[in-house]
Amino acid sequence: MYQAVAAATTMGGVPTDNVDFVVTLDQIPRWIDAESRSSLECENEDHSYFPDPLKSPEKESSRNGMISRFPVDHEINSTIYLWRGQPWNLEVDAVVNSTNENLEEAHSSQGLHAAAGPGLAEECATLGGCRTGMAKVTKAYDLPARRVIHTVGPKYAVKYHTAAENALSHCYRSCLELLIENGLRSIAMDCIYTEAKNYPREPAAHVAIRTVRRFLEKQKDEIIAVVFCTGTSSDTEIYKRLLPLYFPRDKHEEKVAIAKLPADVGDENGETIIDERKIRIKPLPKKTIHKPLEAPVELPISDVGLMQRNSSYLDTYLDPAFMSLIKDPDQRRQEQWEKTAQAQGGWNCAKMLGFGDLGGPPLSAAEEYSLHSRYLSKATSLNLSEIAEMKIVYRGGVDSEGHPVMVIVGAHFLLRCLDLERFVLYVVKEFEPLIQKRYTILYLHSAASLQTQPDLGWMRRLQQILGRKHQRNLHAIYVLHPTFHLKAAIFALQMFVDNVVWKKVVYVDRLLQLFRYVPREQLVIPDFVFQHDLEVNGGKGRMVDPQTKYVYHRQ
Repeated sequence: MYQAVAAATTMGGVPTDNVDFVVTLDQIPRWIDAESRSSLECENEDHSYFPDPLKSPEKESSRNGMISRFPVDHEINSTIYLWRGQPWNLEVDAVVNSTNENLEEAHSSQGLHAAAGPGLAEECATLGGCRTGMAKVTKAYDLPARRVIHTVGPKYAVKYHTAAENALSHCYRSCLELLIENGLRSIAMDCIYTEAKNYPREPAAHVAIRTVRRFLEKQKDEIIAVVFCTGTSSDTEIYKRLLPLYFPRDKHEEKVAIAKLPADVGDENGETIIDERKIRIKPLPKKTIHKPLEAPVELPISDVGLMQRNSSYLDTYLDPAFMSLIKDPDQRRQEQWEKTAQAQGGWNCAKMLGFGDLGGPPLSAAEEYSLHSRYLSKATSLNLSEIAEMKIVYRGGVDSEGHPVMVIVGAHFLLRCLDLERFVLYVVKEFEPLIQKRYTILYLHSAASLQTQPDLGWMRRLQQILGRKHQRNLHAIYVLHPTFHLKAAIFALQMFVDNVVWKKVVYVDRLLQLFRYVPREQLVIPDFVFQHDLEVNGGKGRMVDPQTKYVYHRQ
């Protein structure tokens, strides 16, 4: 579908559309190599065709002596390109698609799906949508690029200007973060803001350019090219006029930019911060401990506790997800990448033994809390009735000690027919009321050995999503009709995942033995479990039940 071209056609110093041809990065002029003419030299001319809400009311003379907020950086400038046209025929690692929350073809960037082929729409339909300000990645199919990153831009209203601005900034950041997470290094970004959402072009361009600049200041070693793609001549002129403000190529442009930059250019991430809405954290009041004048005596236990309080003590009172916000987001993400690289580079004993990859690095308490909260929030907003109808997980009564029971039927876990992401959401939703206090899990492995089971990495991830409250309040896991392979897998879970939780497993070979732990009247058991028990344990005695025609005499 695409052919290579010897050289890119240009118009006004910016490459133009060349549909049906592949255009490589070396055929597009870099920003640092582009001609120096810009509207910065025409200081008295007003190029904006609408009022810019970001424009500072201050006089330029008041800015004399100010230090540039975006100094010349030739290394960063060398990664910036400006391309007139759609990005679909550019040979880069990733291209950005501006779409709606349902990732629908009709609302995607013009020409993308026609160029990529039907496979792209089919994969988008499996992603479960995307929230405003966030991004998701798919294959690129027939495009010269390797991946397509889909993001949802905000709707614009003057009343909610700051919210829209920060959501748009987050779109660009999310795209760049996904680029690095997927091991990619070059990206072509179409204008994420659209006329359909009423976002003014010039304020949106300010947000786009400054967000990319701030991101590259921290991650310039990870990205080799960012191509700003414009679809109209007016967009092109806006970008040619604004790029020198945030990516000055020499000291003259830097000096002129000081006077022309808006008063508010965001924080270190490019996002707008309203001072009145900043969270102010005051230090905890210090409690003075009055010591007696006499010889030192042993302090009361309560006073000793006050003296020995530390961060672990405070963790019981402060939301760990809130406390984690103290760290810079890029620093947290960098630490996560380092942990992942370390985990992947290490000796994966579980994988060598055939139990699968253990996945990423361990999570902190704050990270697990945040992960659980996100999944719970999403689960409560979705209709998961099709998962409930499969009867894989359902609530029972109480065990012999009065703890509520959650029943899991292994034979109903059909991995090939199951959307694992929606299943995890259903599990989080069902477990949430139970894990607030002591509870029990009953796993019926009867006839489940014929089904494909998830690996240890998936089990570990599920445990992280359920959170530490689940681990702390779990009373026991009763496993009915365990096989040798299942026992080996649980032993691997004890060794490589969590020795505390999986030590709570109790193997139960017979139904009658199970009824000592969980009374029969507290359970709804599928009929095939009784049949399996008869086949596995032989026909000694009687076992009737299905649906309580009682009889059990087996010894």
